[in-house]
Amino acid sequence: MKQVYIINENHPQLLLFFAGWAADETPFKQYRPKDMDYMICYDYRTLDFDYSIFDRYRQVNVVAWSMGVWMGSLILSQVPRDKVFSLAFNGTTYPIDNLEGIPVNTFQATLDGLTPATLQKFLRRMCKDSNAYKAFMEVTPRRDFDEIKEELRLILERYFDLFGDANNKSYDKEKEDEYEANIEKYNYEYNYAFIGKNDRIFPPENMEMNFCDLIDCHPVLTDNAHYDESMFRFLLQDMWEMTASEFRYHVKTINIE
Repeated sequence: MKQVYIINENHPQLLLFFAGWAADETPFKQYRPKDMDYMICYDYRTLDFDYSIFDRYRQVNVVAWSMGVWMGSLILSQVPRDKVFSLAFNGTTYPIDNLEGIPVNTFQATLDGLTPATLQKFLRRMCKDSNAYKAFMEVTPRRDFDEIKEELRLILERYFDLFGDANNKSYDKEKEDEYEANIEKYNYEYNYAFIGKNDRIFPPENMEMNFCDLIDCHPVLTDNAHYDESMFRFLLQDMWEMTASEFRYHVKTINIE
């Protein structure tokens, strides 16, 4: 996993952003959270992570998007919660799942059929309309295609290794015990989960299933697409200039439930 500082000025707080699959810092490096250092994580071919950042900062604020919601949960479940405030956007903690993530067959078909042409179709589906897609193409990640295809394959393999394959019906008691232990070990609840009803990558109803019955998480239904620049501007910059009451009021105004 790559960890890239966008702002590194020894602020007492860090904004830690877990981006999605195939991402890099390019679409997100223009944001400037107030009075915080700012780090972007991407490239999930490995789970290598420098946990010392949680010791170096008084407060770590986390925003996780898409596949980064799962990757963030793997990391955050291993650190104390007392100095972490976390928000999820258009992703789930079980990202390859028929009920709580991208359906297994859909994910597998995406991997099997991934070419430069189908990648562009995927990026187009991330965006709400043609104007949003054109704007995204101006800041699209600059990564090698073979690298991001390998990333997608390794995400699938690692997910099945940790939690099992929902389409594999063969029963193995030892494996079942291992999966149950991993589910408990990596269990994590975000403070807020923003669910875009116009998301065409993660089914919105599956995101609702993942978040809406949790005790400590506040799900917020919005009209956002999977990639939505206005939401990133809010999550990675504007909200950090708000007071707590202003943030809660804004959340109420964008909640379309």
